[in-house]
Amino acid sequence: MNHNMLRFGVIGAGRIGKIHAEVLATRLAGAQVAAIADVNLPAAQEAAARLHVPSAVADYHAILSDPSIDAVAICSSTDTHARLIVEAAQARKHIFCEKPIDYDLAKIDQALGAVEKAGVKLQIGFNRRFDPNFRKVREMVAEGKIGKPHILRITSRDPAPPPIEYVKVSGGIFLDMTIHDFDMARYLMGC
Repeated sequence: MNHNMLRFGVIGAGRIGKIHAEVLATRLAGAQVAAIADVNLPAAQEAAARLHVPSAVADYHAILSDPSIDAVAICSSTDTHARLIVEAAQARKHIFCEKPIDYDLAKIDQALGAVEKAGVKLQIGFNRRFDPNFRKVREMVAEGKIGKPHILRITSRDPAPPPIEYVKVSGGIFLDMTIHDFDMARYLMGC
């Protein structure tokens, strides 16, 4: 691994994949997107061209087998996360994965076991923990500035309904997005 530049492969060029690829390519010093993979090759090619990424492929195995790539951002459909974490860990890639890992605890345990066995780093995309507003609320709760909380109310919404293809493999907003609310409940309440 080049300690001056972390080379990423982005797996998935849908809505969230494009966002992560852009952040990695344009906003993080020390990060470089080396390749984008998507089963919809034109989507990968469009993102790669727009972000000046040298490689766009339909098969993510090209990313996993590339020794010059240090880490992957798994931004594919929810139903692929656990399997891709296992494969990326076996390829000795550090991993950022969109949430959730899976809905099946056995698959989650298998993915976490592969990460531990490989000794790679894994971060799951709970971005709200890094939002300054949520962090401030957490600090106020931890410092007792609001008293002892007994009830937490969280309201979430997306700006528009997701495509039906997304709903079919993700569970839609109630399964795929509510995980943010569970994470925030634990984070804000200090659990």
